[in-house]
Amino acid sequence: MPEGDTVYRAAARLNASLAGRTLTETDFRVPRFATADFTGCVVEEVVSRGKHILIRLPEYTIHSHLKMEGEWHVYERGARWRKPGLKARVVLGTEDIQAVGFELGILEILPRDREEQAVGHLGPDLLGADWDAVRAAENLSRDPSRPIGTALLDQRVMAGVGNVYRSELCFLRGVDPREPVGSAGDPRGWVDLAHRILTANRDRAVRITTGDRRRGRNLWVYGRRGDPCRRCGTRVESWDLGTAADPERVVYRCPRCQPRGSEV
Repeated sequence: MPEGDTVYRAAARLNASLAGRTLTETDFRVPRFATADFTGCVVEEVVSRGKHILIRLPEYTIHSHLKMEGEWHVYERGARWRKPGLKARVVLGTEDIQAVGFELGILEILPRDREEQAVGHLGPDLLGADWDAVRAAENLSRDPSRPIGTALLDQRVMAGVGNVYRSELCFLRGVDPREPVGSAGDPRGWVDLAHRILTANRDRAVRITTGDRRRGRNLWVYGRRGDPCRRCGTRVESWDLGTAADPERVVYRCPRCQPRGSEV
């Protein structure tokens, strides 16, 4: 699933292509909004909010969430799409470009004054101009018995952390993802680290948490089950952490660098 930095870049590309421009084409390929027509409207801005994208028109907001497979592409008008048209959920065009949303997990149109129905539940946005570390830390500490690896994925705590960053943050803090929030260390330290890492990666095509830009050396533990830990050589392990309804259940850790409380 795309994380906050991926969504931030997608919104920035859309904003650069659409903001201040008049729509000449709006094709919504979902039954509920199939008749919606915003041709002639000027796009005011495109912003990300956690993992959500808000395309703001004068009176309405086009709200999307990428979920697992979603993507936004921007093409010069007439260029061949890189994905089949049957996967397109919406096409927004100007005189010279087309912005196409493929396989979007959520696509809806909301009155501008009802945006909060879509994103009002979110905690402080890690990449937002209104980032609030104090409030995020308070949110994180609200349930001290909850596993830290579960709490980090809760977008109501702070918006933008996904499964990659969940595993990498736990490694960098030297904490087993199953450790309760109450014994996982200062909540402010967690949110400050999350903010620093996502900010550092928001303009990168490839995430880097190790400081090593070489291919295949960019992450500490995520996706590296059975491989040696880059720090100590112990084999990285993984398991499911979450509920059956949660698609982001697999978490990674180094048993030596991230011992459980009972193992210390």
